[in-house]
Amino acid sequence: MTESELTPATFSVDDKTLEFPRVKATEGNDGVAINTLLKDTGLVTLDTGFVNTASCESKITYIDGGEGILRYRGYPIEELANNSRFLEVAYLLIYGDLPDMETYAAVVRRIKRHRLLHEDFKAFFTAFPSNGHPMAILQAGISGLATYYQHTLDPKDKYQIELATVLLMAKVPTMISYISRRAQGLPLMYPDSSLQYIEDFIRMTFGMPYANHDVDPILTDALNKLLILHADHEQNCSTSTVRMVGSSEANIYASVAAGVGALSGPLHGGANEAVLRMLTEIQESDMSVQDFVTKVKNKEDGVRLMGFGHRVYKSYDPRASIAKQSAHDVLEKLGKSNEQLDIAMELEEIALQDDYFIERNLYPNVDFYTGLIYKAMGFPEEMFTPLFALGRLPGWIAQYREMIEDPATKIGRPRQVYTGATERHWIPRSER
Repeated sequence: MTESELTPATFSVDDKTLEFPRVKATEGNDGVAINTLLKDTGLVTLDTGFVNTASCESKITYIDGGEGILRYRGYPIEELANNSRFLEVAYLLIYGDLPDMETYAAVVRRIKRHRLLHEDFKAFFTAFPSNGHPMAILQAGISGLATYYQHTLDPKDKYQIELATVLLMAKVPTMISYISRRAQGLPLMYPDSSLQYIEDFIRMTFGMPYANHDVDPILTDALNKLLILHADHEQNCSTSTVRMVGSSEANIYASVAAGVGALSGPLHGGANEAVLRMLTEIQESDMSVQDFVTKVKNKEDGVRLMGFGHRVYKSYDPRASIAKQSAHDVLEKLGKSNEQLDIAMELEEIALQDDYFIERNLYPNVDFYTGLIYKAMGFPEEMFTPLFALGRLPGWIAQYREMIEDPATKIGRPRQVYTGATERHWIPRSER
């Protein structure tokens, strides 16, 4: 059925009945275009958190929260995570199709050419305290790229936006590695063009300039999967922020930096750190996992179940099962203590069989296992969210570019329902 054939939605208020056109989705929820509501009625919709509001039409990512489905450009996340490289998926998100071998090779070569940071960035980063929060430094660094590459700032110029895309994909991992190393008092490792994208990121983060650093393929594969799992997730808080900032035709660096700021919030990008703290608390206490679950159900003060439930998914997060297997692979390969993994698995098993959690749709989400993997690989907890940002980077770029190219885009300007004081008049201080 075409959009024009859909029965219009009706809206009745006071003595008026209006018809609004419906917008047909290829999958998922159809939309109702209410553009004329304010003009025709003087009313606005109130939708706190935008839980019922579609801010755009998009062809990038599809989610069915009820069925646990996540697809990038139509491809199931399971197929991409188990078969693709991160740069392949980045190309898919940004350009719409998986690259053939020749195209992929060209993309890899171009990104390798731009991996180095400008030498002045050393002074830029040293202006921040070495113990400053990595997300704050990363946000400033990405925004600062605009000052070094002023010939890539016009979002309407296809050449400029293309080069800016490459620069972001190339330089952000180098930036994250440098932030991590400086926090530990270690020297910056320059990129090695003979290595693949993720392999070189791990080497730059953990290697030393005086020694060869062989990167374990198990770790490369695990990080590759995690970055793919985080690469895009529809109109979440940080992605919507990127689109909102970009709708003013702000450059892509400013828009992506704004997305980093949104991701830094504990309700968005910091959930895997919270899971790790929860598992550590259980591990170091005298209580069993069942005792902890009982405390959660009784809503005892200070006891929260982290890594379960999701704003969108009302069944098992499809990314969680992939992350769970990676956690097994990494911990087994490294021979590290897996007591926290055992706790996580027991907690998951109890929750999946308990009516309390089933009735509330509290299933494990992707954050439940990712912190365990990052910790086993040697990343400090404060670097978990920058890793999330690296994974989400191609999604932000793809969403920004789609927004800029959409002729229907308007500068974002939500309305409000004002509930403050009515008109008041100024009184001299002596009479108040």
